[in-house]
Amino acid sequence: MAFQPIVDLRDGSVFAFEALARGTKGEGAGTLFAQLSDDNLYAFDQQCRVKAIELSAHLGLMETGAKLSINFMPRAIYEPRACIQLTLETGRRCDVSSDRLIFEFTESEVADTDKLNAIVTLYRELGFLTAVDDFGAGHSGLSLLANMPPDILKLDMELVRGIDKSAGRGIMVKHLVAMARDMGIDLVCEGVETAGELAMLRDLGVELAQGYFLCRPAFEHLPHAGEVRWRP
Repeated sequence: MAFQPIVDLRDGSVFAFEALARGTKGEGAGTLFAQLSDDNLYAFDQQCRVKAIELSAHLGLMETGAKLSINFMPRAIYEPRACIQLTLETGRRCDVSSDRLIFEFTESEVADTDKLNAIVTLYRELGFLTAVDDFGAGHSGLSLLANMPPDILKLDMELVRGIDKSAGRGIMVKHLVAMARDMGIDLVCEGVETAGELAMLRDLGVELAQGYFLCRPAFEHLPHAGEVRWRP
């Protein structure tokens, strides 16, 4: 696993660490995803959860004020209550409480809304937070927010890229920030790569951001606040 911080722009603290799957020598997630099939998808999803929780706990997650964000694949879950048991057992064993865990799913992966709704409902009952990743890149869009609002909304990097030079992107993000605030949803802007993008996002009222400009993913390491390239 590699861990990339989501930074609170109000005080420079780490809001959460996103766990990113890597090969044993640091190979990118694409190398792993290329080996996935219907036969091993469930096992891969479960192993990623266990590894993320175990490693982050070993690295001192619970001594920080940050949460751990784990990506999951809705289609890998055959029955929500049965499939969450290993996650719960791992959290108890590693002393990582449910309220410190965020589960992200990608908007474009939403195929069975009834199934996803059952997953999200159960996760909330268990104390987990949920997040929609890459919002704006899929097909569900605003209907997903209306019918199944998450705790956290992560804007797709294409809405962030070059926002300081694009009036259209600025207008869209400005209104998404206002909408998320009205709905009680935390909004994260992903893919921040330049000082200009970060400055524009702050001007638009964005409070949480993630990207290479702030801090790159760290292999088997939780970056501390001093490693984040941002001070209020």
